[in-house]
Amino acid sequence: MAKASISGQQFHAGVEFPRVYTVNAPASDLPLWLSQVREHKQEWLAQLSQHGAILWRGLPLRTDLDFDAFIQAFDLPGFTYAESLSNAVRRNRTPRVFTANEAPPSVAIYLHHEMAQTPVYPSSLFFFCEHAAQSGGATPLCRSDILLQKLEQLLPGFVQDCATKGVRYANTMPAEEDLESGQGRSWRNTLNVSDRAGAEARLQKLGYAWQWLDADSLKATTPVLPAIRQLADGRRVFFNQLIAAFRGWQDQRNDAGKSIRFGDDSPIAADDMRQVIELGDALSFDLQWQTGDVALVDNFLVMHGRRPYAGERRVLASLVA
Repeated sequence: MAKASISGQQFHAGVEFPRVYTVNAPASDLPLWLSQVREHKQEWLAQLSQHGAILWRGLPLRTDLDFDAFIQAFDLPGFTYAESLSNAVRRNRTPRVFTANEAPPSVAIYLHHEMAQTPVYPSSLFFFCEHAAQSGGATPLCRSDILLQKLEQLLPGFVQDCATKGVRYANTMPAEEDLESGQGRSWRNTLNVSDRAGAEARLQKLGYAWQWLDADSLKATTPVLPAIRQLADGRRVFFNQLIAAFRGWQDQRNDAGKSIRFGDDSPIAADDMRQVIELGDALSFDLQWQTGDVALVDNFLVMHGRRPYAGERRVLASLVA
């Protein structure tokens, strides 16, 4: 295993983003490699908080079960899809491993911190490229601390409102899965309930407001959530789903332009969001997947997304509590 460089790799205050390792190991070396994971995991986890993301290339992983074994070797607490409030449709492969998003290849998933539009979210994410796309399909990664630093210079009033007011998100969930949408998970699966009474009880416990709409769909509005977060080391990050919601929460039930407001119910200016989006895109590193790649992403420090693609693409994910 050797530290490596990759095209487009960024440096912030001399620190690589992401940190990259290359491994030359045949599939038969999987047990040996898993012992290496157990030996180096503390070192890598310390690096994660510094670099924001780590990419391993050339691992002897071929299947979802191999990926599951890799995750288990880190011995970290899991955060299951079933227990999450994620609004993406996914398919479990193992209890800890699931498809990243079942939305069609033409649908872009825009920059976001995983589940930051909910009161409960994972601390980090593992990704595994089981099969790289014929073209496209990169995972953009953006350092939220760097983005916030730039925004404080460009849009100080907007940043101040984010910090003092917080944000609220509104999303309408279908009664049944909508595979054409990046936010197509049904309200039954999202809330892990079987009927309306169960949904209302869960939403009330979480502090949400709600409204039942036509076709048994459910509009849910979050309580006030933070848009800016301070990490344990003092760094401040743009921790939210504002870009993804404003840019991509658009389907037959949802109007992206109406999906976000400040916590005091005042509007978020579209011009401000366009500048946030432009800056986020400029700061993004596109992880161009190769089959067998594994990435570990700090969900508190780094936003991620998905570029449209052609051909079969199988990227699996697992969340860490």
